[in-house]
Amino acid sequence: MNHNFRANCWQLPRTKLEFIDGPLLMGIVNVTPDSFSDGGRWLDPQRAIDHGLQLIEDGAAILDIGGESTRPFSEPVLPQEQLRRVLPVIRELARQVPQVPLSIDTASAEVAAAAIEAGAQIINDVSGLTLDPRMVEVAAYTGAAVCAMHMRETPQTMQIDPRYDDCVSEIKGYLQARQQSLVAAGIAPEKICLDPGIGFGKTHEHNWELIRGIVEFHELRAPLLVGHSRKGFIAKAVGQDEDLRDAGTLGISLYLASCGVQILRLHEVRRTRAALQAFYLSGNRALYQNPSAAAH
Repeated sequence: MNHNFRANCWQLPRTKLEFIDGPLLMGIVNVTPDSFSDGGRWLDPQRAIDHGLQLIEDGAAILDIGGESTRPFSEPVLPQEQLRRVLPVIRELARQVPQVPLSIDTASAEVAAAAIEAGAQIINDVSGLTLDPRMVEVAAYTGAAVCAMHMRETPQTMQIDPRYDDCVSEIKGYLQARQQSLVAAGIAPEKICLDPGIGFGKTHEHNWELIRGIVEFHELRAPLLVGHSRKGFIAKAVGQDEDLRDAGTLGISLYLASCGVQILRLHEVRRTRAALQAFYLSGNRALYQNPSAAAH
């Protein structure tokens, strides 16, 4: 099977992200009290801003800012509360580091529209732009870039007995259908990024299947974003301690880089950047430039 379809750029409203020298790192800024890994640490706006600036210094090329936890069984947060949490952070980061694209992590069209107006360029929607019927319209009229993710049902129900006959094939088919639907609604294909949704309506084994089969998703000819950082399937394999979760995350990040994945969404950026530098200095850059090699 031919995997030489890897997208080499992602068009944002004010810049173009290019994927030439390895994956770009998306730093996570959770302005929430209850996210699974760092809930409450960055709830104060100034602390969230400082954290975002540190992530950029550590090597993040994109910041993903969210005001609602989407961990399994989490409860929805009203748009007004999401906005109260994220808008001060987005406005100040857009002012201080205008060269770094900001992403709003939300399934609310109201939140997305306000975040784009405040300076964000990307809508990162865990529902694939389906939970809020106005989200596609907002993405189209604002000209925002979008990341459409696969998720079974909602965060409240997604982990209740998830089943697939062929996990990789079914999720790839879903993302292809969403991609086509978004283009039909007026979103330029070069503005669409796709995410298989590690941990969202999948068992631990499903997550490993998606990682092992990630090169298949290059056939969709869109940038791929993978958000595996510190998730439960890693803890199940290597241990619950945060250092071990970070080590496991790093191991997967190197594998995903070797498969040509364009964006890695991470809590911890500094060590990943250093590891990728060493990885490519060791002669592995060819795998990123020719991801078909990783399939053999």
